[in-house]
Amino acid sequence: MRVISGLDELRQLEGQEIGCSDWFTVDQELINAFGKLTGDEHWIHMDAERCKRESPFGVTIAHGALTMSLMTRLVKQAVEFSGELPRTISYGFNRVRFPAPVRNGARIRLRMHLVGVERILGGAQMVWNILIEVEDSSKPALAAEWISRTYFF
Repeated sequence: MRVISGLDELRQLEGQEIGCSDWFTVDQELINAFGKLTGDEHWIHMDAERCKRESPFGVTIAHGALTMSLMTRLVKQAVEFSGELPRTISYGFNRVRFPAPVRNGARIRLRMHLVGVERILGGAQMVWNILIEVEDSSKPALAAEWISRTYFF
């Protein structure tokens, strides 16, 4: 895990890979819990028997929104903001794509590259390229341009 404690340090990292998380297994229990929580209980996520018969993947797959929501967990393994940067929050996304499915039982990990840092009123805004890779897949499960902000008090 990389620890970044200041804006000057962060600026020196522009254009570089900042961190990579550990592998995380996305299992059916997690997929089911997310489906129940969000009300998205579509068979492609929840019905293993039907997926064996009808899905091109042969198994259930994670919701794209589940994959996206795991970013927070995975980012916390890749980088820690401290010093003058402890109040870093998510500001939104410029784009999000789901190029490949996350099959039940697959392992994923996050890679993050810092695109840029700019000063804003009261703090700084960072733009990140985020990839969530699927083990043994040539395509990522998620490719996103994510914006975060940190505020100085």
